[in-house]
This record gives sequence, C-alpha cells and structure tokens, in this order.
Amino acid sequence: MSYKGLSAPAPLSVAIMAAMAFAGATHAQSTSDPDGAIEEIQVTGFRASLNTALNQKRESTAAVDSIVAEDIGKFPDSNLAESMQRIPGVALARGDGGEGKNISVRGLGAEFTRVRINGMEAASQTGSSDIYGAGNAGRSFDFNVFPTEIFSELTVRKTPSADVEEGSLGATVDLRAPRPLSAEGDLTITGTARGVYNEVGDSVDPRFSGLISKKFFDDTFGVLASVAHSERNIREVGYSAVNILPTYVNGGLCSPVGYTLQNPETNAKKGADALNCSTNNPRTGSSEAYELIQSRTGVSGNPGGGVFLPRIPRYLNSEQDAARTGGTLTLEWQPTSDTRIALDNLYSKYDVVRRDNYIDALSFARNANVNGQPMVSVRELEVDDNGTLVYGVFDGVNLRSESLVDRFSTTFEQTNLSISHLFREDFEVKALLGRSESEFDNPERLTVNVDSPNTDNFVIDFRNRDNIPAMSYGINVNDPGNFNYAPRRDDGVVLGNFNTRNQKRVTENTTAEVDIIWNFSPELTFKFGVQSRESDYKTHSVIIADEFRDTSQLPEGTSVADFSRTVQGVSDVLGSATMDDYLGVDHEKWKDIVGFDDFVWCGAECGAQSPAVNEKTNSAYLMAEFTFDQWNFPVRGDIGVRYIDTDQHSIGFIPTAAPESSPYRTFAQRVDIDRQYDDLLPSSNVVVEFTPSLLGRLSIAEVMSRPDLGLLIPSGSMNPVTRTASIGNALLEPIRAKTYDVALEWYFDEGALASIAYFKKDISTYIQSISSLVPYTELRFPNTLLEGTAANPDDLFTVNQSTNTEGGPLSGVELNLQLPMIFLPGFWQDFGVLANYTHVTSEIDYVLQSKEGVPTLTTTNDLIGLSGNAASATLYYENDVFSFRTTGSYRSGYLRSVPSGANDSDVLGNNSTFFVDASASYYLTDTVKLIFEAQNLTNERNTLYIDSQRRDPLFETKMGRTFTVGLSTKF
Repeated sequence: MSYKGLSAPAPLSVAIMAAMAFAGATHAQSTSDPDGAIEEIQVTGFRASLNTALNQKRESTAAVDSIVAEDIGKFPDSNLAESMQRIPGVALARGDGGEGKNISVRGLGAEFTRVRINGMEAASQTGSSDIYGAGNAGRSFDFNVFPTEIFSELTVRKTPSADVEEGSLGATVDLRAPRPLSAEGDLTITGTARGVYNEVGDSVDPRFSGLISKKFFDDTFGVLASVAHSERNIREVGYSAVNILPTYVNGGLCSPVGYTLQNPETNAKKGADALNCSTNNPRTGSSEAYELIQSRTGVSGNPGGGVFLPRIPRYLNSEQDAARTGGTLTLEWQPTSDTRIALDNLYSKYDVVRRDNYIDALSFARNANVNGQPMVSVRELEVDDNGTLVYGVFDGVNLRSESLVDRFSTTFEQTNLSISHLFREDFEVKALLGRSESEFDNPERLTVNVDSPNTDNFVIDFRNRDNIPAMSYGINVNDPGNFNYAPRRDDGVVLGNFNTRNQKRVTENTTAEVDIIWNFSPELTFKFGVQSRESDYKTHSVIIADEFRDTSQLPEGTSVADFSRTVQGVSDVLGSATMDDYLGVDHEKWKDIVGFDDFVWCGAECGAQSPAVNEKTNSAYLMAEFTFDQWNFPVRGDIGVRYIDTDQHSIGFIPTAAPESSPYRTFAQRVDIDRQYDDLLPSSNVVVEFTPSLLGRLSIAEVMSRPDLGLLIPSGSMNPVTRTASIGNALLEPIRAKTYDVALEWYFDEGALASIAYFKKDISTYIQSISSLVPYTELRFPNTLLEGTAANPDDLFTVNQSTNTEGGPLSGVELNLQLPMIFLPGFWQDFGVLANYTHVTSEIDYVLQSKEGVPTLTTTNDLIGLSGNAASATLYYENDVFSFRTTGSYRSGYLRSVPSGANDSDVLGNNSTFFVDASASYYLTDTVKLIFEAQNLTNERNTLYIDSQRRDPLFETKMGRTFTVGLSTKF
C-alpha cells in the first residue's frame, strides 16, 4: 500500500531517514536467527519501563509523555523533577543545593504547569534562599517536597482535553502512587538503603525506602504501604551581588580632596568636611578613579550612570540540614469485574534548617543617611566598555557579617476515594472525592547582623576570574573585636541589628467529581462530567512588637565575641587565596544574651499581615471520543468543551496608622474583595494512522491559567530606604491562550520512536509587574511609616503592581528519538539511546514603566522562564544482571524578571546549564542489587546575571558532585 500526499519539514526528514536506517538494521538482525526462526527478546527493567511509557503515548489521543517505574517501588531517578528532564519539551529549574525543584514545559514556567496526585490537583510550596524568592507563594509546584520512591508513574500531558481540569498553559503533570492489585504475586516486599555523599558538603547521609503489598480474598482486595526517608547535609559556597546599581542611585561616592563639587557636602553631624567623608573617615580617593565614574553618564544622563557596582558584594556559605519523609497507604477492592474501589492516602514532609553566612561590603547598598556609598572613597577602579566593574579598591567601607537561620517545613497530606462501576457493557460511572493539605511552616527566619564601619582597603577583583571575584576586606574578618552590635550612632552609622519572620501558609484543596462514559457505538463514545473544587489559601504571620524590633544594645559585660562563631573552608571550596575564614553569629547564644524569648509577638494589631485567597470552581464538560478504523487512514480522537465558573474571595492588609489607644506605631487594616468570572474552553485531539507505525497528531484548544495566588492578595508594603512600594491586585484576569499542536510519530520498531512536533500558543492576556512613579501621599500609607528615615511624604515612590497586559505568540519544535539497539549483534544490542531537542521562540511586549496607567517605556523580549533551546540525551545499557545509564541535560539561558528591578538594567537572567548524571546497578544475587549513582558530574554551577548587554554576575554558587551507593532487595 502506498501513502500519498505526505510531506515533512527538513528536520523531520533527517530524523526519519536516520530512524529508517536503524529500523532496517533492526529487522535484519534482531527479528530472526540464521535458521529463519523468530528470536524473542524478553524486556525487563529500565527498557521495559520505557516500552510501557511508549505504548501509553501511542495509544493516547492527547500528546502525553510518561516515566514508569522499572518495578514496584523503584522509580528510575532520585528526584521527580530531574526525571522529567528526559521528557521532550521539559526543562528543569534547580533550587538550593542544585536539586531539581520546578519544571518548565515548552517554554512556559512552573506557574503555568498544573500537577495532580492520584487524579486530584495538588499544591506544594516550600522555602528557599533569597535569590530564589525566599519561598514559593504561588501556584508552581515544588517537586523536591516528595521522595520519588512513593510514586510509580509520572505523566506529562501537553495538550488538553475537555475531561481534564483547566488551569494549565504549559502542561498537566500526573503523579501516581502504586496500587496493590497491580503488583505481581500475592505478596511483594521491597527495600532500598543508600548512602549519599556530596563533595562540598563532605558528609555521608542516609536514604532508605521500603514497600509491602499484599493481596487477599482471591486477589480481589489489596493493601499497599510504602515509606521513604532521606537526610541531606547540603552546602553551597559562592558569590552574591544582590543587585547591580549605577553609582548615582545611592548618591555617588566620596569625592577626593580638592575636588570642585564636594560629595558628600559638609555636614558637622556626620563629620563630613573638605578632608573627611565622615567622622574618622578621610577622603583617600584618587582623582583619576573618581573622574572615571563622573564621566560615565549612561542611559540616565546622570554622572556615574555608566559605572555599575554590586549592591552588596559578598561571599556566601549556605548549609542545610534537610530531611524528607514520605509514605503511602492504599486499600483497593475489586468485588466484581465491573467494580473497583480505591482509597489512596499519601503523606510527605520536607524539613529544613538552613544557615546562611555572608560577609558583606554593605556601603554600596546605602545612601548618605546611613553613611553609605557617599562616604566611600575609590582609590583604584577599572571598568570595561559597558561600565561593568573589573577591579576596585575602596576605603571607608561598612562591612557586615550577616547570619541567617531559616527553619521551615512543608507537610503534604492527601486522601482520595475513587470508585468506578460498569453498569452495563456500554455504560460506566466514575467518581472521585478527595482532600489535600499543603502546609508551609516557617516559624523562624532570623537574621542577625554585626557591622564594622569605615574599613579601608576593600578589594574586589574580577580579573582572571569567571563570575566569582577575589575579595579582601582590609581587616581580620574573623576577629570579633572588629565588629559591633550596638544602637545606631547619632551620625547615622548602623552598628548591627536583626530581623525575623514567623509565617505559616496553608493550602487546602477539596475535589468532588463524577464522570459518565457511554459507549454509544464501536465508533463513538460520549463522556459527561461535573466537578466541584475549592482551593483555600491562608497565610498567618506574626512579627515582633515595635519596642523590641530595633533592639541592638547588648547587656553590660557582653560583646560580639560572646555569640560569634567561625565560618570555615570557603576559600578551600572557591580556591580564593584572598579569602580567610570569617566571623558568623551563633543564633542560640545571641538569643540568650539579648533575651529573645521574652520579646513580644503580635499580629495585625501591629502591622503583620495574614492574607488569604479562596477559590470555588464548578465545572462541567461534554466530550465525544471517536474511532474510525474502516477509513483508508484510521482516525481516532476527541472533541469537547468545558465550562468553568470561578468565584474568588481575596483578603489583604494595608499598613496604616494605629489607633490612638494602641501601643504600636502601625496597624494592618483588612481589605476584602470578591469577584466572579467564567470560561468556555473547547478542545479537540485527532490521531491519524497513516500506517500502523506512522501516526499524525493534531490538537486545537483554548486554555487558561489563573494568576499566582500571591498576586491576588490586595495587600501593600513599602520600603522608605529604597523608596519602593508593592501593591497586590485581586482583580487580575487569568492568562488565556489558543493552542495548536501538530506532530508526526514513527514507531519503527518495538520500543522505538522518532517524532517531531510543532506547537504554537497565541497568548491573548498576560500578567506583568509594572513600575509607576507615584507620590507617597497617594499610596494611602501613614506618614508614621517614614519616621526615622530619609524619605518624606512628597517623595516619589516606585510602585510595583501586577497588571493584565497583552500577551504574544509562542511557538516551537520538538524532536524526539527513542532507540533500543536490538539490531546490533550480541553484547551491543543491550544498549539504547534516548534523545530529544526543543526549540522555542516567543515575543512578549513588556511595559517597563507607566504613568497613570499609560505605558511610557516598553520593550519586547522572551517570555519569563523560557529557554530557547533545551536538550537531553541518555545512553543506557541493560542485561539480566547489570545496567548503566548516563544523561546529559542542557538548558539555554532564560529570563527571570522583566524589568530587572534595578536602575538602568533591563532584565534579570539565568545562564545556560549543562548537567550530567549517571547510575548503575548490579545484581549480587537474584534478589539483592548493588546501586551506584552520580549527579552533576560536570560540576556545573548555576549563574544569575543582570542586564542583557553587560551580563553582570549576580549570583553563583558551587554545589559539587554527589555520589550514592546502596543496596536494593525484593522478595
């Protein structure tokens, strides 16, 4: 039979021709022996899981990709997010310690991906370091909360259908826990124990898991329980600039002696005069270096606008003690062949204590009010043509040792009851009732700072360095005698302080749904369903009362030495000969000395905010599935429509003046906003079988993704030092788009696939954070919030608020190859290759600034979180006793924020990354297997930068390689 009228783009032609060559060899060498007899190859383990996932992809009408457990209780990777790197179109975002945390699908960030666990939408939010947002308060799913061992299957659904809940622009990810009636045999017991070593953390940590599954009553009732626990001592060492600013932002630098325009001006209170930048801080700067700064005006036109300095250049040492515990308990009953009932219970807890220690050059982040950058002399300076700092020597720098302890945990619990019953051969009803709760508890995020003012000979040197400079501080930064913890001086110098947070976020999801399936004829099946969902997001915060917030006076007879510790080994990790051990704070000793346990905590009555968002969603869908096998080209697919009604209630808080009877300065006034909106979302998926092995797919749909929960909170906050404010927007519209997907898939042999897919998304609405200059008086915040600061009510504040804007187009191409090399002779047929590549482009018009709602400055750039190129390749080998695989994953650079949040810098971005992982196993006996795993063999670092032209390094840490050795058994 011939097939006419088919054409393919060039990339597909290449893929198909390559696959044909492989396929020809396969049929010639693996399907028959020299005598012509059929040779059967029994497939198990990793290859079997690939084949199962491939069959699911082939049979589905929607575009799906799956990862299936190699055996019950054995997911193939150590991290769920890292598993998905092998799926075409999926790019991994890593968090603290380099561990996979979120995913981007086809260029759309984590906030556009919905995750369901055992068929029910789930939320997972946990904490992180400041550079990664200090924690997830949105809809994006943090996969690192869960151990992989409690799941048996992971599916990424890239095209929608009417019977799948709305909410995704990128993909819907389904996680499934194992069930007992699917296990082989009446009784199954598995167990795994591992030791994990990281070369930066330099410790061996335990990880173990176990599963037991038992069937009863002639295999009609089953019970399965699993448990997994791991501990990690994670360490990261590196550099952080916090931000990059032109020198004019904080008032320039101290002018040299005799310079015509003296900066800072003479001020007796601060000790500034013709010879001194401030008290006991002489003007030591060179005219050459200072004039270099003043001559560069940059895009702002301000003197110093063309020279960019790190806001807080600092080394960091981050250490985390993390424990992850998870488990499942599933009861499954099949009383008849027509009825199945399952009760799925899942629990996971991720518990972290993080200690971050920084040694800061703080002056560059401060203005003259607190004796900051204008009191700093520049002795030597070298910048490149873009104004990026290459080398500098500075005097009069305020140094700080900054010590953070962050204790947080995320606890996830979910219970689902699912029932299906076949009333007759052509009529089935399914029902699901479930509830989940994700609680992020952050009882302590405490930072204690000790300062060393007016230090000379601070050096920052990027010469012959990549993104981590060599820095030296001019003093012994490990000597407690060089640091202070005392009240702010009369001249404005800060001598140490603390800040803390106590917060809890809880997201409760409940779902009730019923689906009716009517097999009208062999060619046509109708589906109808209704669903009711409620998502209740609540945050509870308390803060320390006013009278204790600014306490920095130590009791008589105590000093910094009484609560200090030494941060060791930073120079060893970074290879910096200029960096010595430095001083940090022992938080428990500090608490005892200052009487922290006696501090008074309070809520809204003293300005704390406890916002909430409640969403109630009622939906119904109607869908027809069709199969026409009798046509020349068999066609199957679905067409349907989903209607959704959403009711939203948002609670926020605005700081305002406290009542006269209150002992506090500020008060948080509650704001309630209700809204309702609805959507009608049609969708269709069509699969055409050009040949039994060549499939074409077409999908068209309208989709929507709701705004991040944090953006819907009608709260406000402001910072008088930076003169910035942020205000929520409870009236944000969802992001809506029309999506188109076309693919060609060639299943040229058993377990083999070569495919190409083209996708396009016309995003009609988008959400951006837009900056506007607004007088403080129009913010409706009380003037009392400005007391003790340099700001006044007439100042203009840069106000950020999320607003709906026009979207833009997004399109891309996916190439995918799955090739078991069974066509090769002997030993070589046990090899296999997985490879995929995705190229995505987008065009979003960003509003950088506006005035009275009218854009005054715009730019066009990629979608935030979009990597133009992503690729993954896996080489594996597997026989009856030994298996090995290695995966390389590449993600090109992407944007993290537009605008950047800094003056005269357009974007904040992430450099490209390339990670290589490997794993191997060997059966010592029929039931005991030795395991070896290695992550980050390339010793890759994650690097953030600011500004698309200068690409100034903003953050980079060394995470090191991780090695795992373990034993696994099954009975």
